[in-house]
Amino acid sequence: MRNTILGLSAVLLASVSAPALADDAAPEDAIKLTGNVAGVSDYRFRGFTQNSEDAAIQGGLTATHESGFYAGVWGSSIGFFGNTEVDLFAGYSKELVPGITGDVGVLYYYYPVHGGSGGDFFEPYVNLTGAVGPATIKVGVNYAWKQGALLDGLGNKSSAIYFHAEPSIAIPNTPLGLNAHLGYAKSDAFPGGPDGKVFDYSVGATATYKMLTLGVSYVNTDVKKSLGKEALGADGAVVFSLTAAF
Repeated sequence: MRNTILGLSAVLLASVSAPALADDAAPEDAIKLTGNVAGVSDYRFRGFTQNSEDAAIQGGLTATHESGFYAGVWGSSIGFFGNTEVDLFAGYSKELVPGITGDVGVLYYYYPVHGGSGGDFFEPYVNLTGAVGPATIKVGVNYAWKQGALLDGLGNKSSAIYFHAEPSIAIPNTPLGLNAHLGYAKSDAFPGGPDGKVFDYSVGATATYKMLTLGVSYVNTDVKKSLGKEALGADGAVVFSLTAAF
């Protein structure tokens, strides 16, 4: 799903201006479009493989208005629900004080083949991002209310909550960056793992050349081997990515 190990595919996205509507009051760069296409050696969502630990193709497009509102779409190949995931999202981002930005929005996880059959669900989120020099840290929480796609072992609807933090740093005067991720999910449905709660984490590095970024991360969870860690694809793994931004 969309939280694709953010440190793994950290990219400096280049912006291009969308054509402005025929309105003299609207500046030409009122709306910016950014996008990327990536190949990853394994698509991990909060520590769990989404494609049986095989490679995946991913890509997305985001439109951002100068007011701070944004909307976009992101997709990936997966190993279930018709082999395709499409995430739709919209939100609002604003600098609250110098160096700290707030972001609120909602994600909709959509599986085209299974659309409307219980696989799709909504997940609102709130994030704060702080920057000091070349270092940034993002912290946030995602919450999904009880929905048909989130069922416990007895078939009852369950909510899900996910806390996360992503520190990163760009190494000055180099194309290199370091990043990490720590997350905690709690739910009686699948986001909570086999026992209702799970920590996931990753550490990684990126190297950028023009529009291309090569990433490598080590990803793992605290799911116990006795609960099927390897079978669930929640075991430790090194994941590679190559991303082209435009």
